[in-house]
Amino acid sequence: MVYLRDGGIVVRDLRRPDADAIAAAEVAQGWANASPEKYLKRLADRDAGRAIALAAELDGEVAGYVNVYPGGNGGAFAGRGWPEIVDFGVLEKFRRRGVGSRLMDAAEAVAARYADAVYLGVGLHSGYGSAQRMYVKRGYVPDGSGVWYRDAACAPYAPCINDDELVLYLSKKLR
Repeated sequence: MVYLRDGGIVVRDLRRPDADAIAAAEVAQGWANASPEKYLKRLADRDAGRAIALAAELDGEVAGYVNVYPGGNGGAFAGRGWPEIVDFGVLEKFRRRGVGSRLMDAAEAVAARYADAVYLGVGLHSGYGSAQRMYVKRGYVPDGSGVWYRDAACAPYAPCINDDELVLYLSKKLR
């Protein structure tokens, strides 16, 4: 299914061959631990009816990905009935060309089918800097519960590591 077309950008369902293409591109950009397994999990979640897995193409090449979990996947907004946007990424060679914005447009449109708000968790280290800026510009706001580490609210002054498991949850009203 195609969710959005805008010039050379197409947002569509994630496909099995995309898992290998994205993982290979991530390895090429220096991500030593990249593998197709993460994307295969998203496809399995989609096939089980738990998620909508999206891919973006730019001029026919896979350029990015994002997933929407209609029932949420946990975190600060779990239990509110809001969809969660999970695992958003744009390959480095396609950044600053509108791919991320179109992916988020499509993800938010999908989420709006299920609720009037959507949420996500964003990592706090500098590798997430461009995503942090984009989410704020798109109107996402923190929930006030502070940072979360390994799927639990991090108590004040508790030790944690600034890795991919340290996140801040943000939400956005869609309608």
